[in-house]
Amino acid sequence: MPSKSPAQSLLEKADKKANSSTGWFSSSSTKWEEAGDLYQQAANAFKIDKLFKEAGDAHAREAECREHCKEGSEAANAWWNAAKAYKRVNPELAIQALSQTITHLTKGGRFRQAADREKEIAQIYLQELNDLRRACDSFERAGEWYQQEDATATANACLKDAADLHADLEEYPAAITRYEQVADHSLTSQLTRFSVKEYWLRASLCALAMGDSISAKRNMTRYGQLDTTFTSTREARFINALIEAMDAGDEEAFTAAVVDFDQVMRLDNWKTGILLKIKRKLQDEGNQLT
Repeated sequence: MPSKSPAQSLLEKADKKANSSTGWFSSSSTKWEEAGDLYQQAANAFKIDKLFKEAGDAHAREAECREHCKEGSEAANAWWNAAKAYKRVNPELAIQALSQTITHLTKGGRFRQAADREKEIAQIYLQELNDLRRACDSFERAGEWYQQEDATATANACLKDAADLHADLEEYPAAITRYEQVADHSLTSQLTRFSVKEYWLRASLCALAMGDSISAKRNMTRYGQLDTTFTSTREARFINALIEAMDAGDEEAFTAAVVDFDQVMRLDNWKTGILLKIKRKLQDEGNQLT
């Protein structure tokens, strides 16, 4: 019979401690504290053996022991350690553990850390599970918590990611609202003012993807009033050229404007994707007229 690994032995010891009845002289909180420490040691030993699912499970058991002791901060930490181990092998379990972490952090008023964990959840949904809807919700929640904590730059990054996902899901009004919200925040600081034109460009592309050049024009006028330098930017000239092409039903002018812009400012995947959707709209409208 193969001998037990150190991790397995520690786990059994921890289970035994957790399941023991408390004696006359020891309190139940001491029992849970000791069991929690043993589960933590077992988890670390499993990590050495690269058994990440087992390590995650042991950290989760540790977290439950910390909860029995009413140690919210330690419980949050144990759940987070569980999530880090699970992340290597099982994204769904990682999300569950991160959600438990967030429950403890928000109870303790630690919203900045809760936002960090919620952002991690968003990234797992996006990168591992390709669940855009849930990723979007988590980025929004994280962004709002960062805002509460005055972490404006990080809040803006999360809300911008949420806006991109709203657009990918073709929820254009929600995307426009988020881009404009991030732009408004960015206008308040000299350090971030330069990024405003990017957000307004994306918001305008969303309006055009809805086939709504009237709103796009109205928004462009408003953006120009909020920042007088915007009207002369390459981004504003590009949007105006697209609006003109859309209004004229001129596919060639549309393509020429895209090519011109791309030569100077490389189009990223997101912009390429939405421009293709706008072009298809233009083609459909052209076909309806013929």
